Amino acid sequence: MRLLFTGGSGKAGRHAIAYLIEQGHRVTNADLVPLEMPGVDSLRVDLTDAGQVFNALHAYAGFDELEPGTGVPTYDAVVHFAAIPCILLRPDNETFRINTMSTYNVLDAATRLGIRKVIFASSETTYGICFADGEKKPEYIPVDEEHPTIPQDSYAMSKVVNEATARSFQARSGFDIYGLRINNVIEPHEYATNFPAFMENPELRRRNIFAYIDARDLGHMVDCCLKTDDLGYEVFNVANDDLSVGISSQEVIDTFYQAVPLKRKMALNETFYDNTKAKRMVGFHPRHSWRDAMDN
Repeated sequence: MRLLFTGGSGKAGRHAIAYLIEQGHRVTNADLVPLEMPGVDSLRVDLTDAGQVFNALHAYAGFDELEPGTGVPTYDAVVHFAAIPCILLRPDNETFRINTMSTYNVLDAATRLGIRKVIFASSETTYGICFADGEKKPEYIPVDEEHPTIPQDSYAMSKVVNEATARSFQARSGFDIYGLRINNVIEPHEYATNFPAFMENPELRRRNIFAYIDARDLGHMVDCCLKTDDLGYEVFNVANDDLSVGISSQEVIDTFYQAVPLKRKMALNETFYDNTKAKRMVGFHPRHSWRDAMDN
């Protein structure tokens, strides 16, 4: 597929793009920072500028596309990952403005241009736990897509608004628009650098609901969504199958979630960030685990 990928120079995006290139897709990275990766076309775009977004989505990806003489090809899909990725990087109102306006502009341009699939990055933070003031426990475990999304912080608020915006554009267009509630993204090298501390002190993973998503498996999830049509509007939790701590699920419950209702019985080391829906609806099968990486 011919893809426009926004924010591909970021932590999650560069791994997802690498995976998509391996699957044979042609990818144009639309970002403020170029991505130096073989096989990737780059275009510097300010996504808060509606004109730039519209133009980028109706442009040649490379000089080779001039050769057929048949005009500008159409993008098959848009993958929108670009965002201010966290609180405390910009003033709260600026984080909210950039994240919501860029998403509106991408959805508006894509649907007006007839691009029938948009996959956008939402977040684990929508559940209101990650950046809460003080400790906030889930209303039940494991946390699935039906869990309330009532956050306190500007970043998570922007993601909740983006989901509402996407739902409205899907209702207007009838196109496929899928949101990915991405858990804490872990790059391969971070298993060695970060996970020893998680093993020693599981409390460090409380705000991430004791879960994670390997950046390579995130690319796999994007590809699964590209290959799955006619779902309309959907949101999916995206996480690996296992916990990001060395204790069992029951030990996590006993230590951190004693008073939290259990929605269903859980497996020995099962993630509390339920990825069942992604498996069932788009064929997501995460392949990587910190356990394999740490054993090596």
